[in-house]
Amino acid sequence: MARVQRRVLIGAVAAALLLAGAGAATLIRAPAPQRADTPPALAGSFADFTVNAAPSPAPEVGFTLDGKPMSLADFRGRVVLVNFWATWCGPCVAEMPSLDRLQAELGGTDFAVITVSEDRNPAVIAPFYEKHALTHLGRYHDPQGDLSRAFGIRGLPTTVLIDRQGREVGRMEGPAEWDSPAALALIRHFIGQEAGSTQI
Repeated sequence: MARVQRRVLIGAVAAALLLAGAGAATLIRAPAPQRADTPPALAGSFADFTVNAAPSPAPEVGFTLDGKPMSLADFRGRVVLVNFWATWCGPCVAEMPSLDRLQAELGGTDFAVITVSEDRNPAVIAPFYEKHALTHLGRYHDPQGDLSRAFGIRGLPTTVLIDRQGREVGRMEGPAEWDSPAALALIRHFIGQEAGSTQI
């Protein structure tokens, strides 16, 4: 009888240790909760998106919308995605429809997509939009390339994300699917940031 009780006791202890070990393993594997001020993890084509450790004021050099002068100061209070492109740039052409869809989905009082053409002749922009059925994007133009130089753009396409305070919080060189779940999560993160936040 004592031998049976001893076996039962040993079995119970072993079971308890196994359960404790499983619990510990679960705790070890559980990911740490993401801080509210930390951008979502980026993968795929967005793995190349660089988030600035310290956001810096974006240049407020002028550009045009249908020939009308404006600057990024006109968008203060909104998160802005500034995309530098040209009609002769193949990767730019490929990503433009996703930028149009992004503007259709999120564009409004909190967010705007600004696609700034680096074409020398602004007359080519409207036919390009019509050909590619781009109906949600404004026809922005950088007449002398001043805005791209101010941002230090090295090649096209390059896309810069500006927060509500007019600070550059990150950028990406090369094309991407801007209406993908990864892009939407990134942009919604910054839309959700308080206007007075100093962290990203």
